[in-house]
Amino acid sequence: MFSKIVIANRGEIALRILRAAHELGIKTVAVYSQADSDLMPVRLAGESVCIGPASPTESYLNSPAIISVAEVTGADAIHPGYGFLSENANFAEQVERSGFTFIGPHADTIRLMGDKISAIQAMRKAGVPTVPGSLGTLSEDEDDKVKSIAHEIGYPVILKAAAGGGGRGMRVVADEKSLRNALSLTRGEAKNAFGNATIYMEKFLGNPRHIEVQVLCDTHGNVVHLGDRDCSMQRRYQKILEEAPAYGIPSAQRDAIAKVCTQACHEINYCGAGTFEFLYQDGEFYFIEMNTRVQVEHPITEMITGIDIVGEQLLIAGGNPLRFSQQDIRFKGHSIECRINAEDPVTFMPHPGLVNRYHPPGGMGIRVDSHLYSGYRVPPYYDSLIAKVISYGDDRSMALARMRRAFEETVIDGIRCNIPLHTSLLNDEQFIQGGNSIHYLEDKMMGSKK
Repeated sequence: MFSKIVIANRGEIALRILRAAHELGIKTVAVYSQADSDLMPVRLAGESVCIGPASPTESYLNSPAIISVAEVTGADAIHPGYGFLSENANFAEQVERSGFTFIGPHADTIRLMGDKISAIQAMRKAGVPTVPGSLGTLSEDEDDKVKSIAHEIGYPVILKAAAGGGGRGMRVVADEKSLRNALSLTRGEAKNAFGNATIYMEKFLGNPRHIEVQVLCDTHGNVVHLGDRDCSMQRRYQKILEEAPAYGIPSAQRDAIAKVCTQACHEINYCGAGTFEFLYQDGEFYFIEMNTRVQVEHPITEMITGIDIVGEQLLIAGGNPLRFSQQDIRFKGHSIECRINAEDPVTFMPHPGLVNRYHPPGGMGIRVDSHLYSGYRVPPYYDSLIAKVISYGDDRSMALARMRRAFEETVIDGIRCNIPLHTSLLNDEQFIQGGNSIHYLEDKMMGSKK
């Protein structure tokens, strides 16, 4: 096992990694930007090192600085968390070449799954169901061929950036007359957002749910799945609320797609924690991407399985075999996670600033993952996520009731946040019934503004 790790991230995920490391007896080094000197994980880590100015490109995305921290502190490994460098194959490669362990999959695997086209091709080869679409890139000099592909798939179609993520670099095309302009715009967006203008095309599914399957794989050939999650409550393709297990999916179908995912892990020689993401419509699963890191929503899976996913990441990266088999895993109850963002609940504009008072909820079945404290100043330079409130109950109804109660107890003064949105959603009759599509939240919000 490692003696010391560098936590190459910030906020609640940095604190989450720090806690898991401490429980395993691993020393920690926190890195931070000049804007983050007051972060809770910086205060709690055994060592902390400033790696640059507030700008992410000069701090949390500064690979040489992070690797230098590992060198000067005598660390064994680097945990990238999520976001920033967590799915950067070049960074993973640099970490390994510098003599440290990257706590995540191999660089080649990150590279394979980071390109949406190669990921889809690999999944098709492994027998994972995918959305009907182009079998490769859409070349700029073959627009007539692209029209033919779109006609064969059937409109509407969706254009996607091969290097995309987070809902960027995507455009729905309703008919052939809109296709040429859409191709040009999407290529431009992909180039600007990801430095890669490569795009591909898929059939646009009009009313799907977003379902994902969590896996853990060690270096000894052992693979398990930890069940599924429903991440359909989204705004602009950004997840707001997640729950586990996904509501209303037949057990046989749930088991079948989980088995397909574990088989695919064997096919691509996957190692670490990973998540298969699917669109689910009309009783069918369609693979869209694989995340080669820990997910923001991992706590709800931990709640229904009792397995510490971040702790397992550390053990796996240290060369340890999984401590359990698939037969050992028991799924119990229901869990919901609400992402609390520092943003205006109506306009969704970021709202950084000083937290005058902070009182998190508690009680039976409530967990809060957050780096907030009274007197903390939320900086304007990073993602607006400031807390995750997680509820657990014997069933979905109890998990919902506990989450409603949690928000009645929560106090966050000094900044605006999206708790009113969550409260509205948790009391919405159609949401309470379950099984809503990825468009439900935006449709509901748009309807409320008419």
